[in-house]
Amino acid sequence: MLKIQKIAVDDIYVPTARRKTLHPPTVRILAEDILQNGMKTPIQVRHDGKRHILVEGLHRLEAAKWLGETTIDAYLV
Repeated sequence: MLKIQKIAVDDIYVPTARRKTLHPPTVRILAEDILQNGMKTPIQVRHDGKRHILVEGLHRLEAAKWLGETTIDAYLV
């Protein structure tokens, strides 16, 4: 079973190919929803020994950054 962990937003590396899929209007809408309802689904990251790498949840991560969050809930996969 996956366990939710708090991870520093600045410690998460986003691969270049994944960054190209970012849609800024979606980030804004998601940030507004997070303000009203909270983060419903944690992002997914993997650890390569040095850093956390984003697997799933780019828009949630960017929305958290936009809201000024320093940590985010994540599943370590």
